[in-house]
Amino acid sequence: MSEATGAGTARELLWTPSEQRTRGSRMADFQSWVNRDRAVPLIGYDELWSWSVEDLDGFWGAVWSYFDVLASSRPSAVLAERAMPGAVWFPGARLNLAENVLRHARDDRPAIVGISEHREREVLTGRDLVRQVASLAGELRAMGVRPGDRVAAYLPNIPQAVVALLATAAVGAIWSCCAPDFGTDGVLDRFRQIEPTVLLGVDGYRFGGRDVERLDTLAELSAALPSVRHTVVVEHLRAGGTPPAGALSFDALVAGDPSPRYEQVPFDHPLWILYSSGTTGVPKGIVHSHGGILLEHLKSHALHFDTGPDDRVFVFASTAWMVWNVLVTALAVGATIVTYDGNPVRPEPDQLFAICAGERVTRFGTGAAYLTGCQRAARRPGEQHNLAALRAICSTGSPLPTSTWHWVYDKVKRDLLLGSDCGGTDVCTAFIGTNPLLPVYAGEMQAPYLGVRVDSWSPEGMPLVDEVGEMVITEPMPSMPVAFWDDPDGARYREAYFDTYPEIWRHGDWMTATRYGTYVVHGRSDSTINRGGVRMGSADIYAVVDRLPGVAASLVIGAELADGGYFMPLFVALAAGTELTPDLIDQIRQDIRARVSPRHVPDEVVAVPAIPMTITGKKLEVPIKRLLQGVPEDRAVNRATLANPEALDWFLAYVRDRRATQGLEAEAARR
Repeated sequence: MSEATGAGTARELLWTPSEQRTRGSRMADFQSWVNRDRAVPLIGYDELWSWSVEDLDGFWGAVWSYFDVLASSRPSAVLAERAMPGAVWFPGARLNLAENVLRHARDDRPAIVGISEHREREVLTGRDLVRQVASLAGELRAMGVRPGDRVAAYLPNIPQAVVALLATAAVGAIWSCCAPDFGTDGVLDRFRQIEPTVLLGVDGYRFGGRDVERLDTLAELSAALPSVRHTVVVEHLRAGGTPPAGALSFDALVAGDPSPRYEQVPFDHPLWILYSSGTTGVPKGIVHSHGGILLEHLKSHALHFDTGPDDRVFVFASTAWMVWNVLVTALAVGATIVTYDGNPVRPEPDQLFAICAGERVTRFGTGAAYLTGCQRAARRPGEQHNLAALRAICSTGSPLPTSTWHWVYDKVKRDLLLGSDCGGTDVCTAFIGTNPLLPVYAGEMQAPYLGVRVDSWSPEGMPLVDEVGEMVITEPMPSMPVAFWDDPDGARYREAYFDTYPEIWRHGDWMTATRYGTYVVHGRSDSTINRGGVRMGSADIYAVVDRLPGVAASLVIGAELADGGYFMPLFVALAAGTELTPDLIDQIRQDIRARVSPRHVPDEVVAVPAIPMTITGKKLEVPIKRLLQGVPEDRAVNRATLANPEALDWFLAYVRDRRATQGLEAEAARR
């Protein structure tokens, strides 16, 4: 169904929730509770959202009360200091995220279902999960781990990773995780900064039928991290091999049966460290808090995703992606979570939908690229799998093409809430997206999240409607980072988010706020490599490529395209006498795969005469990205800022040729 607009275009209505579904949603229940308990008369989502951003104290205090947050000490205020950065939330409160997450996990109902390519289906009941978390937390304390110490993990998306995260939180220590497909250098760039006390690692994993052993890598990591006092091995692959000297067995550490004990910590006590992409250097450690994450995720899971004890949540995510952390906290609303360690497109391209059917998943989360890939493979999951239980799909990681919105409703299921969310590692939640009360229009994100005042701004700081601008957040959120790691004066934190618009969070995405209250996100406005939702900095790529013999300099681009594709070329300027031979290309690809990440191997390796640089010595990453996306030269780059403007001419010719030969769609009208 189409709806005419004043601009002469048509919005395409894909789905409208039934009255029964909206009336039975937790969002509707929360609104009724606010009307009754807080005596705030609100009608419809627009009024609820307006109240949530205009009365931050009232809204976040209501979230605390509605979900009956477990705390040994109640706060003296909700928002004691409204500054941004520097907001002070819930001073005086003492709580623990793990205690709140596990409060519903007390019986023999499944809490976690673990699926992998090579092991039998594994089920942890609520009782099992609480016991294992308590046992591992006790062992960590016995190792000398105290609140504020760091526990680093090199683990895939398996139940043991969930147990380890929650045990770390129970102790009040700080969790940090890298996926085991990261190379040694990429892991050390992250873990060296935080000086972990304990390192947990997997013996290996299977992906696409191929076994990848990791005991040697774990030994390298342990030896290269002098702060590590204890190394713990999770036996997942069970392919044999020799563990690092003195390593402890994870299975032994979770075999005890002590009473649960949860360290009570301040609201803003560090919970975990996630990592920025590292565009201009080593990745920045983004520190989130127990209280901020708890409130944000209770809000997201229960109200926006409409999730509760009867739901099964399956999110396909690497442990290096913040979406995995969000999967874990679905336990806080009583849901069962499904983990999967394996290839998403084997044995068939719609393998993840097969898991949804087999586990009777009610909410499925994945990257936009996976859905687009199923569409291109002409899959019909709704015909090929029993998806009767599936009520919602959440797509994130990159913009979802309009054609894929249609494919979901045509080939997956007609009565389904398809939510496309935009948020980020920076806040470990979403700003805009899924809403159970509102209709779904093709290509549009439904609404801002409660408590999030999001806008699109011009370079001069003026709000824009129906025009592309910078995504900004103009009021504080509880899950904004409490700090960057090793940033004592907060200078790097302010530079990352608040330099463009003082006291306003600039997120780094191009966005259109429509006249209808919906949103369209066009991709990153900076140079982050964001493939499949996992961000990687260009600096990680350069650290490997630029040290190869014969490579003088390099430039890597990650460009979201209008058709939903993602194009990641690597341009190399070669030293005199060096040619870009097939052997050199293979070496570049293999080194990136081994030392950075197999997810970030470039689509093309292209020799160029020179890498364009600014006068201040910065590579021209963002302008080249915008040229690849179809932005005209005069809007993409200012030649006056270049130290070698002649180097740009090669790239202009390359973009013209690519568009002519491959039908690259221009996005100039959207930029």
